[in-house]
Amino acid sequence: MGLNVARESEAARRTRARAIARALVRAYPDADCELDFRSPWELLVATILSAQCTDKMVNQVTPALFARYPTPEAMAAAPLPALEQLVHRTGFFRQKAKSLRGVAAAVSTEHGGRVPEDMDVLTTLPGIGRKTANVVRGTAFGRPSIFVDTHVRRLANRLGLTTDDRPDRIERDLQGLLPPTQWTGTAHRLIHHGRQVCGARRPRCAGCPLLRWCPQIGVIA
Repeated sequence: MGLNVARESEAARRTRARAIARALVRAYPDADCELDFRSPWELLVATILSAQCTDKMVNQVTPALFARYPTPEAMAAAPLPALEQLVHRTGFFRQKAKSLRGVAAAVSTEHGGRVPEDMDVLTTLPGIGRKTANVVRGTAFGRPSIFVDTHVRRLANRLGLTTDDRPDRIERDLQGLLPPTQWTGTAHRLIHHGRQVCGARRPRCAGCPLLRWCPQIGVIA
């Protein structure tokens, strides 16, 4: 198995986290958000649709959705059955259609049709939590952000960078280990690494570019 980090100091963990971040850059220099978007609004919608759905499927659905309802104002006025039909293939389509119309109404009426950048304001939008808000802030607005999805949560624990399972605490722990300039890129690369190499059930540890710094917590030999 990998390193024993039970007695690792905070300084040593910070050094290891930054080494991991550098290794991720080398392994995935071009890793970025895999959702297609042309504006913060489109990314917000795509991120909502990506819940329990692959980015590939979302990218197949959104062109027709945005062609028919290109603005928050248009989507806020859309009939629910029409929205449900357009997003049906992303799963949980009834709830997602309601969420889209609700957030569209809030953006159009309370924010002049523009997605806000501020975290506290973003998370007041209907159904928008910290993960979605951080994706939009980091990816569309270039604000340093760590978004904790299922991959980031799994890898942060497996790498021994946190001992918490709560997304907000994991976000805080990773922020304490990395400089803000690395937050967004590292989050994207952790997601990419989780999809490509460090899967939930059968991580491919042999040849993993992070193995040198990984304690392999929870990995069955």
